[in-house]
Amino acid sequence: MSKPDDKDVVYVDLTEGITQPENEETGKKAIIRHSLLFVATFISVASMGGLFFVGHTARAESISDLILWEGVLFAFLLLLFLGVHEFGHYFAARYHRVKASLPYFIPLPLISPIGTLGAVIKIKEQINDTIKLYDIGIAGPLAGFVVALGILLYGFATLPEPDFLANFEMHDEVVAYVQQHGSFPDDPLAPEGSEIIMFGETLLYSFLASFFDNAPPMWEMYHYPFLLAGWLGLFFTALNLMPVGQLDGGHILYSLIGYRKHQKVARLFFGAVITMAGFAALPLLNQLAGLWLPEHLNLGWFLWAMLSFLLIRKAYYRDPVWSLSIWSVSLLISSFVFYFTQGTNFGSGFGVWIMFTLFIVYFVKIEHPPVYFEKPLGRGRRILGWLTMLIFILCISPTPIYVL
Repeated sequence: MSKPDDKDVVYVDLTEGITQPENEETGKKAIIRHSLLFVATFISVASMGGLFFVGHTARAESISDLILWEGVLFAFLLLLFLGVHEFGHYFAARYHRVKASLPYFIPLPLISPIGTLGAVIKIKEQINDTIKLYDIGIAGPLAGFVVALGILLYGFATLPEPDFLANFEMHDEVVAYVQQHGSFPDDPLAPEGSEIIMFGETLLYSFLASFFDNAPPMWEMYHYPFLLAGWLGLFFTALNLMPVGQLDGGHILYSLIGYRKHQKVARLFFGAVITMAGFAALPLLNQLAGLWLPEHLNLGWFLWAMLSFLLIRKAYYRDPVWSLSIWSVSLLISSFVFYFTQGTNFGSGFGVWIMFTLFIVYFVKIEHPPVYFEKPLGRGRRILGWLTMLIFILCISPTPIYVL
């Protein structure tokens, strides 16, 4: 098994994807660089959020009307979450006297629907013991979780009446239903031929929403800046807590159970991720292959069988036992689900896991690099660590976002 290069350890969040050069500048130039990135990200998020999600389209007379004020509010809330998450890592690193950069905010207008890939800090020296690793790893998601939860609770507590949706174009049917029945419809209503954005329910979000009678359905939630920012905050927290590689969850679980046990858990978890990716990849590849060859040949199945084997083989460092075992089980489950859901929209909600599969294989890896000194954690840290793993379960969604 080849060992990942851990000379320069980078904290990788699901909301980030760019590492910085080794010879960073310090002082005023660094602060200016970080500030400019923050401003660019704020503008990008406000623009994309206002245009595609929270902007009041029915009353807007110009693009600036869409961006102000709802887009700016959304950008403030989302970047508040991201900033607190990354500064959680940063101050924990400073506490342990581990060199770390200030957060790099990453603008991505047009490509990302929310205008950003998130934020990242760079740890500029190797972390050599599990207590430091645990503290730095857990500080970010815990701090961000508190902020996201607060944003979400405030959003629920200050919900407008359901006819608020009259501020958005193509919502006449929903508004008419609400005026007649006094509540939202159970099933999505939209003009014929229009697309509906669906956000996946999570255990925590659904639990909180159950206390509010006027909570919007998940296919309308994204019009509410506080609910959208809160949902994204909780979901990004969960993604960062996936127990693999150098994600926050990988750091935490490694510190809790050690290298060998974490290796097995991480490999099994990746098997679940690539299986969910198969739910989307099989119908997609089969549809694409059907453009050139008859669908009954199931060429898409053979393509996914080949691609998934190559990805799993790379992810497990060519370990034959793990590679063949996970590949066989994953392909069997994906094929079974595909066979019984053909002709439905089932697979579309799992499309994001294709991206996460590639992200894990080529960026964060499955296994955590060994730490020189595996120090035992105290009782308090262990309890908090397992509670953080529970946060992952409460905030994750197997079908986070898709279009009907």
